[in-house]
Amino acid sequence: MIAILRSIRDYFSLVKFSHTVFAMPFALIGFSLAVSKPEFDLSIRLLLLVILCMIFARNTAMGFNRLADKDFDSLNPRTMKREIPADIISARAAAIFVIINAVLFVITTGFINRLTLFLSPIALLVIIGYSLTKRFTFLCHFVLGLGLSLAPIGAYISVTGRFSILPIIYSFIVLSWVSGFDIIYALQDDEFDKLNQLHSLPSATGRRKALAISIFIHFITFFLVLIAGCYGNGGILFWTGAIIFTLLLIYQHSIIRYDDLSKITMAFGTTNGIASIIFAIFVILDLII
Repeated sequence: MIAILRSIRDYFSLVKFSHTVFAMPFALIGFSLAVSKPEFDLSIRLLLLVILCMIFARNTAMGFNRLADKDFDSLNPRTMKREIPADIISARAAAIFVIINAVLFVITTGFINRLTLFLSPIALLVIIGYSLTKRFTFLCHFVLGLGLSLAPIGAYISVTGRFSILPIIYSFIVLSWVSGFDIIYALQDDEFDKLNQLHSLPSATGRRKALAISIFIHFITFFLVLIAGCYGNGGILFWTGAIIFTLLLIYQHSIIRYDDLSKITMAFGTTNGIASIIFAIFVILDLII
């Protein structure tokens, strides 16, 4: 039993399961936008299927990312203790894990509706493809943002079986928000990326300019939040959540300097995780009330 629990812990660590807090809250926003419409009822079964899709998709993406980057991770002092380079989990076991989660993702979408099943291979290509983009373009941050941006629109489609403007706006919020903070995360490896011919905005432009670009992208996020609130007729709870979300975006930029990355974990992980959860809670409460 102890060995099984340790193995589960290792796989949770492999895919950084705690980082699910980035996209999952926005998937719940998309789901709530759909069930708030009078023609659709809340289905616990469907909600559980959406959550499972999120878990399986993220496990597939992160597991593949760790496989694709295992050689680079073994060279980078920051990442050489990750599960595959440290031989805690073998590359073969990780590959099996990825395949199982990808298959489960597609099967689960089939229990939702035809459109989600039809779109599932496309979603997998996007979230898996991100791991390879760092080899040829500094726009990789935006591909990661695109992958996570599928959460709100995907959850909405799961309920309604169709596209709609408001969840698409939320998808653009996720795209810009994630792209902006992934640039911050990439500051840690700018020199390593240069030496190993990997691409990122910090390695292409330098830390100072990359931070400026990140700030600009998060300004776009703020603008998109305003659009979502106006288009969706957001109430006081929505705008309260929007203000907190924006203040946390500002806070993460206030604690990061191009010459001081000591608080990058706080800025990248903690602050953004809290921001997404709080924003989702207020948005969903606004829809309910």
